Amino acid sequence: MDKISSAAPVFSPPYAEDDVAIADRLLRAQNGADLPAVKATARRLIEGIRAKAPRFGGIDDFLQEYSLSTNEGLALMVLAEALLRVPGDDTADRLIEDKLGRSDFLHHEVRSHTPLVTASAWALGLAARVIAPGETPEGVVAGLARRLGLPTVRTAARQAMKLLGSHFVLGETIGAALDRANSGSGRLFRYSFDMLGEGARTAVAAARYRQSYAEAIDAIGRAAGNARLPDRPGISVKLSALHPRYEEISREVVLRELVPVVIALARQARSYDLNFTIDAEEADRLDLSMAVIARVVADPALAGWDGFGLAIQAYQKRAESVISFIADLAEAHARRFMVRLVKGAYWDTEIKRAQERGLDDYPVFTRKVMTDLNYLACARQLLARRACIFPQFATHNAMTVAHIVHEAGGSDGYEFQRLHGMGEALYASLRELHPDIACRTYAPVGQHRDLLAYLVRRLLENGANSSFVSVAADPNVPIEQLVTSEAEIVGQADAARHPHIPRPRDLYGTARPNSRGVELGHHASLTALRTEIARAGAVSAVAAPIIDGKAQDGPSRQLASPSDPGVVAGTAVEADVATADRAVAAAAAGFATWCLASAAQRAKALRRAADLIEARRARLIHLLAVEAGKTIDDAIAEIREAVDFCRYYAAEGEALFGAELRLPGPTGESNALRLRPRGVFVAISPWNFPLAIFIGQIAAALMAGNTVVAKPAEQTPLIAAETVRVLHESGVPDSALQLVPGDGAIGARLVNHPAIASVVFTGSYDTARAINIALANRPGAILPLIAETGGINAMLADSTALAEQVTDDVVTSAFRSAGQRCSALRLLCLQDDVADDIIAMIVGAARELRIGDPRDVSIHLGPVIDHEAKARLDEHIARMKASTRVHYAGTAPDVGHFVAPHVFELQQPADLGQEVFGPVLHVVRYRADDLDATLQAIAASGYGLTFGLHSRISQLVDTVAGLPIGNIYVNRNMIGAVVGVQPFGGCGLSGTGPKAGGPHYLARFATEQTLTINTAAAGGNAALASLGERG
Repeated sequence: MDKISSAAPVFSPPYAEDDVAIADRLLRAQNGADLPAVKATARRLIEGIRAKAPRFGGIDDFLQEYSLSTNEGLALMVLAEALLRVPGDDTADRLIEDKLGRSDFLHHEVRSHTPLVTASAWALGLAARVIAPGETPEGVVAGLARRLGLPTVRTAARQAMKLLGSHFVLGETIGAALDRANSGSGRLFRYSFDMLGEGARTAVAAARYRQSYAEAIDAIGRAAGNARLPDRPGISVKLSALHPRYEEISREVVLRELVPVVIALARQARSYDLNFTIDAEEADRLDLSMAVIARVVADPALAGWDGFGLAIQAYQKRAESVISFIADLAEAHARRFMVRLVKGAYWDTEIKRAQERGLDDYPVFTRKVMTDLNYLACARQLLARRACIFPQFATHNAMTVAHIVHEAGGSDGYEFQRLHGMGEALYASLRELHPDIACRTYAPVGQHRDLLAYLVRRLLENGANSSFVSVAADPNVPIEQLVTSEAEIVGQADAARHPHIPRPRDLYGTARPNSRGVELGHHASLTALRTEIARAGAVSAVAAPIIDGKAQDGPSRQLASPSDPGVVAGTAVEADVATADRAVAAAAAGFATWCLASAAQRAKALRRAADLIEARRARLIHLLAVEAGKTIDDAIAEIREAVDFCRYYAAEGEALFGAELRLPGPTGESNALRLRPRGVFVAISPWNFPLAIFIGQIAAALMAGNTVVAKPAEQTPLIAAETVRVLHESGVPDSALQLVPGDGAIGARLVNHPAIASVVFTGSYDTARAINIALANRPGAILPLIAETGGINAMLADSTALAEQVTDDVVTSAFRSAGQRCSALRLLCLQDDVADDIIAMIVGAARELRIGDPRDVSIHLGPVIDHEAKARLDEHIARMKASTRVHYAGTAPDVGHFVAPHVFELQQPADLGQEVFGPVLHVVRYRADDLDATLQAIAASGYGLTFGLHSRISQLVDTVAGLPIGNIYVNRNMIGAVVGVQPFGGCGLSGTGPKAGGPHYLARFATEQTLTINTAAAGGNAALASLGERG
């Protein structure tokens, strides 16, 4: 089932509509609400909540007691997130000490006396008494006579976390959950069961989730009784749990592989007449989810069944479009779908992703009240289409409930939903007012150690100070404050945006705009980009030496694409020695003019270059793919980095070179410090970032007033030539920038030329050292070298880390760009308690990576740069296979310079004696008590470029911050440093500094001059003499 009827509706709304336009529409639609009646109902509900709070208690009181605005609340979230999955006592003790010792549970005054709050406060307070800030677990053990000891602390804290978990999770198995649902007051509610778990990273995990869903459907179906829909129970299914690459760029694979799986589960649910709900996920998966759903519901075996459903997130700006699409789809198939309307649980992730990706706007609202307002609009839309939709309103907000009750005009054709462990008092109050309105409990099922993602989302969603749940039962909050309508809070449409959350484009304020990205999860944007790239690729590419703006003639060679030797990327003319000499002479002559240009003039040229690069994005993506083997997403990232370099150096340079720095001194004297350009810079750049590093070196040198002779890597002259043409077109004088493509001999000629003033270089340590020696051996002035080289970059993950997050970041850091980044992960150090599971997950995730022609947007790994690089990697891999444990040896295409991901296990960090520049990961295990020795071994390599840490122990972050390493990344991947955000560069064998993309970089391209003037030399200090008695 991979096709749908041509009569089916099409889903293609804008990815991120403007907030103000939406707000204007929503506010006008809200004007018809009977607000006095709504508020009256909401007041009665809140009064009921407060009257019933002591009886129900539970998580509502817990969130009120331990707000996320307090240290205790944050510590609790981290403990709950990590403690139950930590297998070793030593690491668990360090985590407990780290979180409880730094918080204030000991002095926390317990305001609520419900069982959950009382028991948790006792356990957490006990732990805080035993562990004082600054003490170590060893110190606690030594003081066992006067204290209770760590085993007691550990037990108490774990019991507190399990108690917290039991209030969120209905049961650790579906059988236990069903037993609990059928006992006590549970019989009064419908149930929808959610099998806890993260998205699948491996095919094995996806198969396990599929089996779990199938078993749950059978168990629920057998226990469901004789009721008819919608009174029957249901199950929620997470599509990302059923496929390891659930992403838009893998659409064809997903539709081919996932749709049959979902159809099989849906048919099984139909056989029991259950409610089968597709969960809502991140915004960049929405288009793909709609495509999957459209194909699933077209299955003839599901015809006539009204149990199929999906969740829709009101914080998404496309929510109303989703409802329209689903309603039209239901009508097209003569069906009625069950639609669960939620607020949304990935808000912070969506904000960060949009900023990181450089989108024009956010796919979600930035103000919570806008989400609430949109929820009401969606509710009206759902209620208006009850002929083809059965609405299910998931909310714990009394005002929202009151609105819906009045809008619905009765109790038929819809239901409310609440989370297990939350909202009991609200819906008990609703039943008293409207006994016929149905409510369903959304009940998570799974082991407490799998609670992570769900728990953190719930705490963030409902534990914030602005959440209705966190204040509804608080008698100190006036009820009138809680029944203020959403429209009244928003006021005017132009207040729709949060004042402290800038658009992604404005992330850096007035200094510079964020570089523009592409949302590859948006089908329409991706389709348009593909078309643009194909069109741009039709123009042939040529590179040649450029001297004073003119391309030079000479013997040419064809450049073969690294992904396929039969594909010609373009034609290149290389410089000879005479051409290199002419280029230096031209740059030296141009220096006299360019050094006099103002900082504003130089900055203007760089900003214009940034704009042109963005405008010619498709052309550059094509060149990066065909010449350098870059995948589409890697090419987009590199273009953005190039743009950021230009804009950042323009802004920094205007401040640095725009005016001299006045210095304090004695009266009658002026002192000023100014920066002056050095002269001719030789810029030697690598092939792995042929655009970003190439233009970054040039832009810095030009901004400082120098002229530049640029020598790109011999493998990537086409991109370099395109870049130089852009810079010249942007206002950089022809004489200020010369291009000299060629091999290493040409680079050596330039380095040794007597007219140059400095060299900026990115590449191997051996080459940097050779350049340094050459410069040192020259007669005359001492010339500086600015060098960034590579590293044996390590990541350490302890047992508090989340395996799925470690896996994601390891796969990205080690294998993205085919491992051809100087920042890439080479050595992974895993705590032995969790090593086997994490290695298995990494291997499974690596198996899912698609290797091939990078011009195909679905490809995750392209080729290595050339035959020599492949040969070096193949030799290393063969040596590793013969001498170490092989965890994974991938398979690469036969045609092209491809190297598949490999994972080897070493005995100790020292076994990796050199940088391996490709998709090869080396793993070592360490014991918890060997942590310090492991960190020392990493530092002993002499390299100091990047390091990654995955841990929930804050004290460990402080420890690794002392390592002699340039860039340290905690609980994230360790590649993709952003200009001006994560200045990049290492120390030791990894480079000279200062960091590229940082505030100290430009000054290295200049000399300093102090100008001191005796202003009283003409005969007296007039300024001093003119001072009055009182100043």
